[in-house]
Amino acid sequence: MDAETAYGELVRRTREHSLLASCADLLAWDEETYMPAAGVAHRSDQLAWLTTELHAKATDPRILDLLEVVEGSALVRDPTSPEAINTREIRRAFDRETRIPVAVAEELARVTTLAQQEWVAARSNDDFARFRPWLERIVALRREEADAVGYVDEPYDALLDEYEPGATTRDISRLFNTIRTDLVPLVMAVTECRRQPLRHAFRALYPVEQQRVAMASVAAAIGFDFSAGRLDTSAHPFAIHLGPGDSRLTVRYDPWDVTEALFCVLHEGGHGLYDQGLDARQFGTPLGEAASQGLHESQARLWQNHVGRSLGFWRYVVPVLRGPCPSALEGLSSDDAYFAANAVARSTNRVSADELTYSLHVLVRFELERELVSGTLRASDVPEAWNALYARYLGVTPPNDAEGCLQDSHWAAGLIGYFPTYTLGDVYAAQFYAAAERAVGDLDTVMAHGEFGALREWLRDHVHRHGHSLSAPALVERATGAAPNVATLVAMLRAKYGALYGI
Repeated sequence: MDAETAYGELVRRTREHSLLASCADLLAWDEETYMPAAGVAHRSDQLAWLTTELHAKATDPRILDLLEVVEGSALVRDPTSPEAINTREIRRAFDRETRIPVAVAEELARVTTLAQQEWVAARSNDDFARFRPWLERIVALRREEADAVGYVDEPYDALLDEYEPGATTRDISRLFNTIRTDLVPLVMAVTECRRQPLRHAFRALYPVEQQRVAMASVAAAIGFDFSAGRLDTSAHPFAIHLGPGDSRLTVRYDPWDVTEALFCVLHEGGHGLYDQGLDARQFGTPLGEAASQGLHESQARLWQNHVGRSLGFWRYVVPVLRGPCPSALEGLSSDDAYFAANAVARSTNRVSADELTYSLHVLVRFELERELVSGTLRASDVPEAWNALYARYLGVTPPNDAEGCLQDSHWAAGLIGYFPTYTLGDVYAAQFYAAAERAVGDLDTVMAHGEFGALREWLRDHVHRHGHSLSAPALVERATGAAPNVATLVAMLRAKYGALYGI
């Protein structure tokens, strides 16, 4: 077989795998949104079967034969060519997948489907004991996976690499050490400052049905294409890309605080814009996928924080929010809303955390995951360890497990190793936003008029359309002119909060 024929067959198989994976994703989306509770056992069987089929397709020995033909040919001589990029990343995925026993992959799919329903019940009833055996099983399975995949320093490396290729636990530890050193004193200074925003500025009844109208308006304004997407409700907000023309977002609503849904729709909308900006012609190949989860999170965090917590955005959005519910923000000026949107609090909740303390929430989860996977922390000791880390890093203790270690769905979904990508996303987002503003001019002024197109198109040109043509660090450097660094993020936070709080 010649190299071009082998490459064509390789791409065909990869796209077929992606089509089947999108079917599994659709079932997962349905489970979180509309599936009746009594259907969970059947759904776990469906997803376990699909996982087995996906694993079989991904590890078919024929893929190795095709790779060997293509890798030794002139077709991939230029490392920047589409053929070379796709072949390189298909090889990487194949090598990882073939190391994972099919029994582990199948059992993980089955267990996490059941565990997510148990997590919802445990969180609703503040009952960690109900979720504990599921967490124990998930950690054990993920540890089996890490051992099978292999690692250099510690098993957490193997899990982290799934979401952020090339990153190591040592790298992430250094990143968090810098953030902790730079941001903890700033958090203390801001929270102890006499100058503070209006307390409970957004505390007003805003019926959920009216919020749905407002959130759809905001999502459309930033550029989310509703002809190719949906906005629904779930217990834990998420975004999922099912394929070209089908990107789905979910949010959750608080009838007494519209910002709960607002920041959710900006965050998940950022994910959705990335998915809708990928090259649809490349669907099913690495060139049609995000380079890393940290890069994906950078888009969500950019829209949530750099846009959603800007003065220009609040000058635009206050009238938009008042439209469906005129009484909701009555008497609140855009400037006061902007200050309130940047209130800093040493809270116990990650999803609603301000951008200054957010990485400290992620740090807690990173340290606990690392210990769970290494075996130095038992699942039964998670609530106590969680509360101790919150007291150490944020000076607060959750009042119960529902508001503490049960607040996130990630562990129930098996996403151990995912949390650090949020902070990597913050690092990347700061550099992207600064570079976009250098290129297109003052973004705050145009956003005040509801104009988000210049920023969106810069991101589409410099991030989205490139798929996995480069590693995340290389793509950041090409787009911004500098390698990923925490200095840009820290400088932006110091400047912004220094001006807001007069410190």
